[in-house]
Amino acid sequence: MTQTSTHNNDWWREAIIYQVYPRSYLDTNGDGVGDIPGITAKLDYIASLGVNIVWLSPYFKSPMKDFGYDISDYCDVDPLFGTLADFDAMVAKAHSLGLKIMIDQVMAHTADAHPWFAESRSSRDNPKADWYVWADAAPDGNPPNNWMSVFGGSAWQWDTRRKQYYMHNFLVSQPQLNFHNPDVQKAHLDALRFWLERGVDGVRMDACNYHFHDTQLRSNPPATTRDTASVTDVNPYGMQSHIYDKTRPENIAFLQQIRALLNEYSAVSIGEVGADDALACMAEYTADGDKLHMAYSFNLLTPQFTAAHIRTQVEEFEARVKGGWASWSVGNHDAIRVVTRWRGEDAPVAFAAMVLAMQLSLKGTPCLYQGDELALPEADVPYELLQDPYGITFWPEFKGRDGCRTPMPWTNAAPNAGFTTGTPWLPVAVPHLAASVSQQEFDSASALNAARRIIHWRQKLPQLTRGDISFFDAPEPVLALRRTLDGEPTVLAAFNLSNAPVTIAWPETAGAHDLEGHGLPGEAANGRVTLPAYGAWFGTLA
Repeated sequence: MTQTSTHNNDWWREAIIYQVYPRSYLDTNGDGVGDIPGITAKLDYIASLGVNIVWLSPYFKSPMKDFGYDISDYCDVDPLFGTLADFDAMVAKAHSLGLKIMIDQVMAHTADAHPWFAESRSSRDNPKADWYVWADAAPDGNPPNNWMSVFGGSAWQWDTRRKQYYMHNFLVSQPQLNFHNPDVQKAHLDALRFWLERGVDGVRMDACNYHFHDTQLRSNPPATTRDTASVTDVNPYGMQSHIYDKTRPENIAFLQQIRALLNEYSAVSIGEVGADDALACMAEYTADGDKLHMAYSFNLLTPQFTAAHIRTQVEEFEARVKGGWASWSVGNHDAIRVVTRWRGEDAPVAFAAMVLAMQLSLKGTPCLYQGDELALPEADVPYELLQDPYGITFWPEFKGRDGCRTPMPWTNAAPNAGFTTGTPWLPVAVPHLAASVSQQEFDSASALNAARRIIHWRQKLPQLTRGDISFFDAPEPVLALRRTLDGEPTVLAAFNLSNAPVTIAWPETAGAHDLEGHGLPGEAANGRVTLPAYGAWFGTLA
């Protein structure tokens, strides 16, 4: 069972989020796509991990051109995933287990199949004509400015019905809503209320800094530093400074409206921030207790894996934040799986356990991705089986996001690992069979049981859930930190990010008492910390 916080108003600061990608969790009807009944069937497993919040990637009605992140009805379940009754049953089961449900709201754009867009594009004078971002062509017929799509090419698509361009930050089939229209904001608030009334406990806001655009449609200048965090270095999107097409100041007031609504239901929010200065945006969007409860960026979802990089992200956020709160994520449905990205295909269990312990020791609410508790490596999906349009566009240097979205392996039974009795929408990776839940469940040394130990252990230490953070100047590859909380002993922690043993001098540890129960190897004596490959040490100072 999960821990119940004594801090009712900000219980989410102590929580751990677990992301479920519904298409790939468990298929109960044999169509090859995971569904809501499948999630319900595995809620006991999720609760056994010790997490508190289950974040569901989109399950709404959708043409599925971006696999649910292109929504055609914000207030219904796509038949592919089940029914509203299935959803209600899932929420009830989750609540009976002490789990909270967080849904994924994609507000910045809809599917082009949404009735709103069908009406908007039908003429220039209909009631929803101004619900999307429309613009006349430049005098030579080109788009009105240089804005680019994250998924490749111009952010503008010509529409023959209105003889105008419409804006799309992602796929052509994902037209951008015009948040300068208050009716658009109200429609989203109403849709969110629909789910809050059904018992939803929180919302993850997809691309939450993309809502507003510059009404003057000014072109973006070149980037002073190319963005390689939110996009890869093969994507020209990172070559612009995105000051006019997103992260606009008007977004603050809208986030305040969202917070006011969530407060009515004691629900929480987490925002995905993909910005030129993501840490500053995270700090601004979580400041002062009247906007997002917490936010995360792509800064720990990149290939960079050094103690200095991790420390810099945390320290820069802490230096900028005003009472706000981070969510540190090292894996999700948009990133190469963490063990492959940071270590390689042959990552040992010790590496996965150390990374999880490190993530859970940073100040903030950790967000875990399904399958990372099994230390799953990135799946190799051949080009002919790719589903992700993003990967198809930028192949072969960027293979898209399918490699982290393959089905969850529940058993080692080939070919589909207990995920489906049909043909899975993405193939099950053969190396995942040996790492399945059934293979790890009863092995005390498995990645799964290491994750359970670390999560349950962390939940008992208020210093790690609520304490302030500071770092010790340890040499690479060691990340060393302190967590301090009034009335509690200081917790010291050191992590060896390398595959070779290391010993560092840390005089402060001379008076520390070892903390046990996490299962990670490491020791401290006489002011020195000794860590084996991918080891970690925790201690307390009275």
